[in-house]
Amino acid sequence: MGATVGYQAAFEALPCPCMLLTGGQVVLAVNDAYLRMTGQDRAEVVGRALLGAAPVLGGLSRSGAAKVRASLERVAATAAGDVVPLLRDDWDPPGRRHWRLANAPVLDPSGEVTEIVVVFGDVTGSLEPRPAARVSGPLKPDALLHQAYRQEQQKVSMLHETIEHQQRFVFDAAHDLRNPITGLLTELEEALSDPGADLRRTLRSLHRDAERLNDIVGDLLALARLYTAPPPGADLVDLARLVVEELDAHPPSASVLTRLEPDVVVRASRVRLARLLSNLVANAERHTTGRIEFVVAAAPPYAVLEVIDDGPGIPPEERERIFHRLYRQEQARSLDAGGSGFGLPIAREIAHAYGGDLFVADHPGGARFVLRLPLAT
Repeated sequence: MGATVGYQAAFEALPCPCMLLTGGQVVLAVNDAYLRMTGQDRAEVVGRALLGAAPVLGGLSRSGAAKVRASLERVAATAAGDVVPLLRDDWDPPGRRHWRLANAPVLDPSGEVTEIVVVFGDVTGSLEPRPAARVSGPLKPDALLHQAYRQEQQKVSMLHETIEHQQRFVFDAAHDLRNPITGLLTELEEALSDPGADLRRTLRSLHRDAERLNDIVGDLLALARLYTAPPPGADLVDLARLVVEELDAHPPSASVLTRLEPDVVVRASRVRLARLLSNLVANAERHTTGRIEFVVAAAPPYAVLEVIDDGPGIPPEERERIFHRLYRQEQARSLDAGGSGFGLPIAREIAHAYGGDLFVADHPGGARFVLRLPLAT
């Protein structure tokens, strides 16, 4: 009794692969079993985002990454453990092993989540058919039952994700619409209770809140279309020309620097790419101190579009969170209280719809948003 416990040594000695994450899904530590499983060095993993531009869990499909991200967000929000029943098909290319992730919160004395422990469980043996069942001709009854169970498990998992996604979407919409509605009601109540109220000032305030509501509803409709409708027909879009045309049509308030390589062409909806670009420009304008830089280049097999501002930048632990719906940095809230928190999630969804990605990369003295899309062939 009273002996000092070496928790780090115990963590390292665990036979199952484990990692410790921050609430922002950045790796704090991994044990030896994890390094043996992945063949990585500890220096390659610690300090990096689990999912993101250069994810620690590389090779996960988009649906697999969404499962892991959603589970970790549930743990951080509820302070309760959660399990991700990852199957081999969640990896690209499919791997030889099946893994289940158990995510458990580490709480401080006040009950707040400070870290998340992730334990990898190898469930390959329980999911693969027995060798005896792998025979030519009709499957044996136990193999048929096992196959049906796996198919049913996948359907239930997909249904659960769909319901959860719809619930989050409704919550996000209600939360974001509440503030301007409250503003409208407050202004109307004050005007009705004060016979000498300045009606012109009240109308200006009401108009501002109505515009805010219109912007939010427009963003919600855009997200709904991105999540539920197939992408519109793809055009051949020259990214350099797109940037020039959009800057001419909607010049930013800051000075502009461009480095645009010609003939960098992608297949996508020009309207949607213009929306993506305008969202990035609006974000850059919110944080810049005076200059925004636009870069277009080919990096086969990808086309690359970068929007760089000279503002304070984005800390590594925030670089994934800013793409979550309604998430806004404290600085963004102080600079623009009317921002919706939907612009960057919409931009990333557009990138994903055309086989690309949008992420924040390292840059000295500012934020650097990088869009990658497959080059048109």
